Amino acid sequence: MKKILFQDTSFRDGFQSIFGARVFMKDFMPAVEAACHAGITHFEAGGGARFQALYQNCGEDAFDMMDEFRRVVGPNVRLQTLARGINVVALAPQPRDMIKLHADMFKKHGMTRIRNFDALNDVNNLIYSGKCITDAGLEHEVVITMMELPLGCKGAHDPDFYERILRNILDAGVPFASVCFKDASGTANPSKVYETFKRARKLLGEEAELRIHSHDTCGTGVAQYKAAIEGGANGVDLGRKPLSGGTAQPDLFSMYHALKGTDYVLALGEDGIVDDNAIPKLMEANNVAVEGLKDYNFPPEARQITTDVIFSPMPGGALTANTLMMRETKTFHLFPKVIENMSECVRRGGFASSVTPVSQFYFQQAYMNTLNENAGRGRWSKMTEGYGKMLLGYQGKTPCEPDPELVKIAADQLGMKPFKEAHPGVQCAEEILEPGIPAAKKLLEENGLPVNDENIFIVGCLQTKAGNKGIEFLKGNRHIGVPKKDPNAAPAVDTKNMKAGAASTYRIALGNQSWDVQVQTLSK
Repeated sequence: MKKILFQDTSFRDGFQSIFGARVFMKDFMPAVEAACHAGITHFEAGGGARFQALYQNCGEDAFDMMDEFRRVVGPNVRLQTLARGINVVALAPQPRDMIKLHADMFKKHGMTRIRNFDALNDVNNLIYSGKCITDAGLEHEVVITMMELPLGCKGAHDPDFYERILRNILDAGVPFASVCFKDASGTANPSKVYETFKRARKLLGEEAELRIHSHDTCGTGVAQYKAAIEGGANGVDLGRKPLSGGTAQPDLFSMYHALKGTDYVLALGEDGIVDDNAIPKLMEANNVAVEGLKDYNFPPEARQITTDVIFSPMPGGALTANTLMMRETKTFHLFPKVIENMSECVRRGGFASSVTPVSQFYFQQAYMNTLNENAGRGRWSKMTEGYGKMLLGYQGKTPCEPDPELVKIAADQLGMKPFKEAHPGVQCAEEILEPGIPAAKKLLEENGLPVNDENIFIVGCLQTKAGNKGIEFLKGNRHIGVPKKDPNAAPAVDTKNMKAGAASTYRIALGNQSWDVQVQTLSK
């Protein structure tokens, strides 16, 4: 039996895909400990949206969370985080000093491996960040991002394209400990996955660690994983109850069940396997997670199969964050139209993979286009900054050239030249950015805050147009926006004993629709 490695993604991507990454540390650390006792030795522990969400929505410090994660699991468990190439854990390209500081800080705070991707599959965006990760003493897992293209599109995201990107990584000499193909939307069809992994295994040799990451958003996650394994993958990402399936990763037990009768078995720890003897402890660990998260509101769209994403690749890790926002802004009724419009943004945007930050660029532009249409304005009357800058090349080189009409709209509205015209001969945005550490130090000093590496990194990565969220956090201005029921909330209104004329308003959500319903007691 060939052992297939797995990483437990419940406590990073599970959180991101279900709760928009907004979960308090105290509510899940007992579940981490239980999972350790059940034999799991590889966890995704941070990075991605779990970095900024802790500061902006949980009132917690991501470095404190990583320290606590390490304390709970002990010294020998692999803890992995997610980075976005030159963006690291920010949403915009970072200068070289901040890219290096990211690797140094995550090493200092107990992490073992960083999975590092570029949404555009521009290898220039992985070279320096990969070197920094390796030089810091961390394992660098280099990534090729996948997705399915909208109907009628071609030119990228097929086995030939993925093989070319892998060859570019090898030719560029990017240092790595492992390779991962990451499908954030879960839409790459299984036949394409099989052929891609077959070619990757041939290129990398039999000893290389080759992994797949996907989501169950459109219901094909397990089929993708089986195809990848048959093609040569020896590692998969899995979630566990209640942080699996739907917008999150395929479930551990589902994968265990799907591999019955094959030549493959899931590895557990150093020497074990997921078998009849391991199941009871894993079930017990699942129950600890269920108990810890019992007061959280699981959005219905995180629990269901959403086949529309096959044609409009919205990542599981972005879907719920965006639907949370739309509920808060009372625009959730527009969600189906936004998904429809997102397909056009992908089709005309150059085929960058729909994964953060590009997935947010696609969504933000589709959301803006939908609002404009709804208000009777032209669909492209407002170009969002992220999408526009990507079209102009400020995130890197897209797999295919974007629509020239949109490039012109972006240049005119943003008042910017395309990157190649503005910076001839420059290969990567990190090369032109001013150092970030001096600016962060100055900001900390101006606000009377301690100047240390952690605070420098927090302030550097959390700069937004609305202000610096890192400074706000460090000054104690902490916004809490966790989708958790308030245990101190008043009990539900007893409508039987309500006085005539009294009313209460409730929000009812079903699938992709929600309604505000007012219950009022009428006089007899």
